[in-house]
Amino acid sequence: MMQRFLHLANKAGRGEFKIYIGMSAGVGKSFRMLQEAHSMLRKGINVQIGYIETHGRKETEALMEGLPVIPRRQVFYKGKMLDEMDLNAILLLAPEWVIVDELAHSNIPGSKNEKRWQDVMDLLNAGINVISAVNIQHMESINHQVKAITGVEVQERVPDSMLQIADEVVNIDLTADELITRLKEGKIYDQSKVENALRNFFQSDKILQLRELALKEVASQVERKVEIEIPRNQQMRHERFLACISSNDEIAKKVIRKTARLAAYYHGEWYVLYVQTPKESVGRIKLSNQRHLINNLKLATELGAEVLRVQHTNVAHAIIETAREKEITTVSIGKPHISLFGIILRTSVFNQLLKTLSSHEIDLVILS
Repeated sequence: MMQRFLHLANKAGRGEFKIYIGMSAGVGKSFRMLQEAHSMLRKGINVQIGYIETHGRKETEALMEGLPVIPRRQVFYKGKMLDEMDLNAILLLAPEWVIVDELAHSNIPGSKNEKRWQDVMDLLNAGINVISAVNIQHMESINHQVKAITGVEVQERVPDSMLQIADEVVNIDLTADELITRLKEGKIYDQSKVENALRNFFQSDKILQLRELALKEVASQVERKVEIEIPRNQQMRHERFLACISSNDEIAKKVIRKTARLAAYYHGEWYVLYVQTPKESVGRIKLSNQRHLINNLKLATELGAEVLRVQHTNVAHAIIETAREKEITTVSIGKPHISLFGIILRTSVFNQLLKTLSSHEIDLVILS
């Protein structure tokens, strides 16, 4: 609730912000922005082009026809006449919506702002709605991952806060094969640059990894938007699994493996919980049980679980507390043999566990 309140407070008086994000150049971000501008014009919305970079692509250039463009300002720098977005002109004209491409662009020295994303902030703060675009490799927090994938450290970077303040983040997605085909057809770069691009950046394995980064980033932003804007009781349930094991549980491995498969099937997070009771404190636990426990916890880590070791006098209470803290949706335990869970299932404690989990809409799975 507080997060939603702060979000609304920060938005007061600010323009709407939409970002198109893609895994690389050539996926169609500028093309999509221009299509949207045409759609807005047909609806009578005052939209203008503040800056668009066509890169000489014929399909993109064709879409410029019929769109109102705010002239760029010309700046003489290092013996060349260069074009820059005219921030002051946009602020003066104050269109309802403005298209601003290349969010990561560095402005010419002497400009009001060092970076274009700062220009966009000025426009938003003036109440102007902005549609912009950026490639995933320009996001600040994943710069090191991009370098590991491509071997290149990207210098022009955008702070992650720009995605966080966006009202909408849209991923423009293509498969690696589709992108490489576009490159070979000359739809991304001039034919003279194609071979070099294929040897470097435009390789299937690199594109696939950048695509994964882009998809994860957009998914993260959508999840954040859901948490802020949709009441918790209306949100789609995200599955989180808790596998409960004991040190002398003969089927702990099966519980861990089956829970791992459940978590993979539902694309959910999962945890493995071991509750250390006073009887199993350091110095009192059998060496054989300790070895068994260490091996099981190692297996859980290898399968992708987060291991939780909790000291508690009451196993059922520890499970309930952990389930609440981690927002668990399914608790899984093994079919009882001579174990801690055998004790739970033979006493009234199990009724308490079942009743509490049920009241919090947490499923209990007893695995054979």
